[in-house]
Amino acid sequence: MIVPMKKATLLVSAREQDNALKRLRRLGVVHIHQPNVPVSDDISHIESQIAAVERCLTIFGKEPNAKPEKEFDLRAAESTVQQTLALLDQRTKLAAEFDVEKEKRGWFQNWGNISKSDLELLKQKGIFVRLYTADKSFAKKLPPEKNIYVVGQDKTRAYLALISGDESEKLDLKEDFPPAEDLRSVEDRFYSIERELLRINDEINELSKSRQLTVNYHFYLQKRLEFAKVRTGMGNIESVCYLEGFCPTDTVSALKDVADAEGWGYIFDDPDDPAIVPTLIRRPKWLNMVEPVFKFMGTIPGYAELDIGFWFLGFFSLFFAILIGDAGYGTVFLIAGILLRRKYKNAPKEPFLLLYVLSGALIFWGAITGTWFGFEQIARLPFFKSLIIEKVSAWSNNPDAVTNFLMYFTFLIGAVHLSLGHFLHGLKKLPSLQFLAQIGWMFIVWGMFFLAGTLVLNKALPSVALWGIGVGTALVGCFDNYEKGHFWRGFGATIGNLPLSVIGSFGDVVSYVRLFAVGLAGSVVESSFNSMATSGVDNFFNAIIAIIVLIFGHSLNMALGAMSVIVHGIRLNMLEFSSHLGMTWTGKAYQPFSEGTFRKKE
Repeated sequence: MIVPMKKATLLVSAREQDNALKRLRRLGVVHIHQPNVPVSDDISHIESQIAAVERCLTIFGKEPNAKPEKEFDLRAAESTVQQTLALLDQRTKLAAEFDVEKEKRGWFQNWGNISKSDLELLKQKGIFVRLYTADKSFAKKLPPEKNIYVVGQDKTRAYLALISGDESEKLDLKEDFPPAEDLRSVEDRFYSIERELLRINDEINELSKSRQLTVNYHFYLQKRLEFAKVRTGMGNIESVCYLEGFCPTDTVSALKDVADAEGWGYIFDDPDDPAIVPTLIRRPKWLNMVEPVFKFMGTIPGYAELDIGFWFLGFFSLFFAILIGDAGYGTVFLIAGILLRRKYKNAPKEPFLLLYVLSGALIFWGAITGTWFGFEQIARLPFFKSLIIEKVSAWSNNPDAVTNFLMYFTFLIGAVHLSLGHFLHGLKKLPSLQFLAQIGWMFIVWGMFFLAGTLVLNKALPSVALWGIGVGTALVGCFDNYEKGHFWRGFGATIGNLPLSVIGSFGDVVSYVRLFAVGLAGSVVESSFNSMATSGVDNFFNAIIAIIVLIFGHSLNMALGAMSVIVHGIRLNMLEFSSHLGMTWTGKAYQPFSEGTFRKKE
């Protein structure tokens, strides 16, 4: 559930400002709210320090999940960063010089050991040499009246030397000039810089062994920045400083005790603007397994919205099972999860628990449909055959009936899912009469369910369906934007978009057929690979090829199935269901002003 919050305003004397913030940070329960972005020289300095540390961590290769240790040596961390930055600056400068020397060296590789001093010496003796770079085709049509030599060629260019006794004689080509230094000087400098770069890289690699120390320092600076921003952002009235924030209602008493002991003033109110209140979600431990999905999506419900974790887990498990649809795959996922859990014992347990639940749902669905790696022979074995429900059997003698039933079943899932969203949305509207509009939407959704069965599957349309759509539309029109004493204003605000919204509900119900369509596509893919692999297996070599085809085909199908879960399974929860529930996912996470978990050695 979403934890109720209280708006907290704390007042302290200006001279006790720093001590009060340190005490508040140790308590670690207040999410600071600062409408204005704090700016100060101290903040800018710390931000530049953080940027420097992040530059080092980029070079060191910071691990994504690296966490700060409880204690670290601050001076050693500062020294490590300073040395690394000095080496990086030195390496950048040398790399630029290295490129220059490399270009000079490349010139000699093209022209040979021709130095500028050699050309000057020939010039003094009345022999003028000009060097040109030309297209390779030009070398085949050199003007015979000029003394031109082809010094060298590569794939596209020719290197030409014009030798003349007349200094003014030139070619209409790009003239090339030798470096000021000779080849030996260039190569000596080139190899010297190369050795220096290797030395610097070795030193940086040695410093990278202090990666964890640098991670600790980075976390320390982030906490300093947070403190500086909170301090700078506090309001001032003469000799009193104040700040505002939010804290969970069950921490108010602890905050009051600290405030009384420290002599702070305080005011606690109910939040007046849900849009600025952070969201803290507390679920039963077993339900925390859904959190990795929400983190993956980067979605947080608003403070005034609902935590749909329980409903998400139930429907997501069902969607996962239908979309992938194979009990054999579920068994593979389950075994893989168990083995990975044994290997990564210190990893968070929630992703593994979620995988176990999803695998169990997939095994159940695959078992009742008789789908085990797409092989009918497995489904016909006595034990597996006893698990099959004929209406959803993948090997039924009446496949058209199964197809129609499964399509109708997905429409039913959609109607239940969407009407649940409206029901939960309606509960939040109580005691307002807007609750009746959500009841109306439920009537519309179920009417669209029956209409979908008629239009898509040629089922008879019950008369109650049209009555439901009519009554539901009336309830929505009257109460969706209802305001006491302003009935017609609310009715006018609703009626304009109502026809399109009603039609949209039909599309939302029908969109759940994707569960059946994607699941069917997956079964076709695995059956195709099975047929391809098992046809013509008459010797050992063909058997090996068949095994490779089966492994590749089913691995590919499992990967495609996992992608379909992300595209379709999550979408049905985060878009269709959430939109009918009235959720916008515009919340921000509760992040209390706290110390962290480390201590520094001065």
